[in-house]
Amino acid sequence: MKALITGITGFVGSHLAEHLLSLNYEVFGSVRWRSKRDNIAHLEKQRVIKLFETDIKDPLSVRKTVADCLPDEIYHLAAQSFVPTSWAAPAETLDTNILGQLNILEAVREVVPDAKVHVVGSSEEYGLVHPDECPMTEDQPLRPLSPYGVSKVGQDLLGWQFFQSYRLHVVRTRAFNHTGPRRGEVFVTSSFSKQLAEIKLGKSQPVMKVGNLEAKRDFSDVRDVVRAYHDVLTKGTPGEVYNICSGTGRTIQSVLDLLLEITGLNVEIEQDPKRMRPSDVMVLEGSAAKIKKEVGWTPSIPFEQTMKDLYEFWLERV
Repeated sequence: MKALITGITGFVGSHLAEHLLSLNYEVFGSVRWRSKRDNIAHLEKQRVIKLFETDIKDPLSVRKTVADCLPDEIYHLAAQSFVPTSWAAPAETLDTNILGQLNILEAVREVVPDAKVHVVGSSEEYGLVHPDECPMTEDQPLRPLSPYGVSKVGQDLLGWQFFQSYRLHVVRTRAFNHTGPRRGEVFVTSSFSKQLAEIKLGKSQPVMKVGNLEAKRDFSDVRDVVRAYHDVLTKGTPGEVYNICSGTGRTIQSVLDLLLEITGLNVEIEQDPKRMRPSDVMVLEGSAAKIKKEVGWTPSIPFEQTMKDLYEFWLERV
């Protein structure tokens, strides 16, 4: 089987490539010319993946990549994926995410109409959630609160439309927060872990810069999430959407407390206004009942292990 991963150089893309290689897939990846390749350097060194320079905003570039590798499965991860950046660059976020998705689907329709396509969405699509609506099922109304959330709703619905209009094998997911080794430092769990690693090694003063600690999120390990991506595409129902989550909500404060317990450090906590959003989603806690029943996926890696692995990753990096 041949799989194309857009955004293979990213945090999730690199883990997905490893998972598919373990299942004996032939793995292709799309990369931007300026993409950093640290996450996949070990795979390039082993020569187990083949990369194509691709601009997902250019339909001809996308079509050429799809035609060159003729994949059986496509995992579309390439996106502007950092919520705060979407406030600073909303047009770029919408352009990259929605039009990039459109170009992928059009290329599939024209070149490999029998390929299976995984549209990677986000729990940010749910946005404004009332306390009595948790845990959130896939039928939850979509009320996005950021340009990023709006862009992911656009991707989600384009996938649905191409399934309905052209009968493409499109499966959609809404992954809740996921983390683990290689997570970018701008994301909260990595930001905390990197700061604590620098403090541990004496490279920073014992002061933690934080944002909103009251928000509640549903965290999973990235290694569980990529397993879900493959399981959903190969076992899920075309046209359907699946939450990928642990089903357990955790405050950001509790995540920080766990990391402090792991590191054994005593630090001063300081709120940084730059880390606060114009409007924040206060609660994202999902229901994994559908994916468990229809696909048979459940998370297997304890959150404590995930955070320990992430902290050790940053200890090595800093």
